[in-house]
Amino acid sequence: MAQRAEDDWSDSDEEVVSDEETSVLLGVPDGPITASGDLTDAAVSRIGGLPVRYPMHVPSITMLTWFISKAFLVSPDPSLSSSQCKICSKPMELLVQMWCPFEDSPMDRALYIWGCATAACQKKDGSIRAWRALRFNSEYAVKLEKKLAKRKEKQAAKIPPPEKKVPAANPFLMNSSAAAPNPFALGSQVFGTPTPPPPAEEEQVDDEADESDAESTSSEHSLITALTSTTLEDSPWKAAPQYPPKYLSTSSEYVAPEPKRKVPSGADILAQEDDGKGDKSAPWSSEAYENSLNIDQVFEKFSTRVEYEPEQCVRYELNGTPLPFGQGPAFDVIFPPPPAENLPVTKPDFKVVRTVKRSYTTDSIPKCPSCGSKRVFECQLMPNLINILKDASDKGNALTDEERRKAVEKALKGDAETRGMDWGTVMVFSCEKDCCTGEGAKEAWREEHVLIQWDMEV
Repeated sequence: MAQRAEDDWSDSDEEVVSDEETSVLLGVPDGPITASGDLTDAAVSRIGGLPVRYPMHVPSITMLTWFISKAFLVSPDPSLSSSQCKICSKPMELLVQMWCPFEDSPMDRALYIWGCATAACQKKDGSIRAWRALRFNSEYAVKLEKKLAKRKEKQAAKIPPPEKKVPAANPFLMNSSAAAPNPFALGSQVFGTPTPPPPAEEEQVDDEADESDAESTSSEHSLITALTSTTLEDSPWKAAPQYPPKYLSTSSEYVAPEPKRKVPSGADILAQEDDGKGDKSAPWSSEAYENSLNIDQVFEKFSTRVEYEPEQCVRYELNGTPLPFGQGPAFDVIFPPPPAENLPVTKPDFKVVRTVKRSYTTDSIPKCPSCGSKRVFECQLMPNLINILKDASDKGNALTDEERRKAVEKALKGDAETRGMDWGTVMVFSCEKDCCTGEGAKEAWREEHVLIQWDMEV
């Protein structure tokens, strides 16, 4: 049944509506990383720099920070070929490294994304690669087990016990409990049932302390064992190309709520079709696009959304919906065109064809080759990241007069290598189960799927 329009609807254009928070986390640049402790801390997300292995939160290992500088979460370090461009076979620069453990998981987790800036490698698959690193955190695993057990106990305590059905008493029986109580009997009914003693107070759990310990590392013994297997001097990553490192800070995304439609008084509002995802109550929650080629509404929606935070370099929403850059082949992969509606043979010009919307799906994204699970969207790189990396590179690589003269000579001869990335957005899809295959496996190094929308495609 159609719903009546709300009587208190206002068409005032001066109505001030506050922005609403979405489920997306935004990564923005937050200045250069100069502290040595942060440079060697894998829990510090960053733009550029070299990849790091262990989060440095244990005081007993602070003297060993130099020993693991610029290493990986897994041990020993993976092959340098992990960062090689599949087009030119040269090692690529690290674009971002993000510390992103799954909730209620005992695994430390980091995501590494490399990109090639060689002009000849642009618009080709394999010029941007993403890897997922896992490592079992034994200390946090123990605390997590206790935390989940206490959570289960609290949930069980909230469930009321089933009511016991008391059989109806027969009032004609002499020993029936329905008979009136004897007011002269010295039973407990005189003063009422004695109040039971209050239950013992449960020991309060400091949840904040548990969360802060979530980033603690494994035991010192296992750490030293891993350190002896790989050092900075032995690692080929020491000579890998890099951009000057910058902090990558996160903040919530806020956007303006969708405006109310002006509906004439007394009009009926038809309920929208349910997309099967339920009401998320957040703006921009339904990512559907009209199947029209006249105007690139996809790019318009992208631009409008980015205007709320132009400095964003990363959008993170695990198992969420990516924000496509525009129409094109990559867009068709995750927002496939709907099947064409058949027109009648007679009088097709008079048939009213309803607008069809494209819906998001990951059915065409390759499944995880390790465990066979489907991949879900995790994050995407935004165009501002290219500007941040270029500016940092120009400031960090000051040329001498001699180097500048040689660069000019190469440019005049046509020998200079043109560099620069021109993608619109890079979307990363990760294993839904965050697999660490193998019984008893405590480390994993897995390449994940990357879907790129190039700037010139739109």
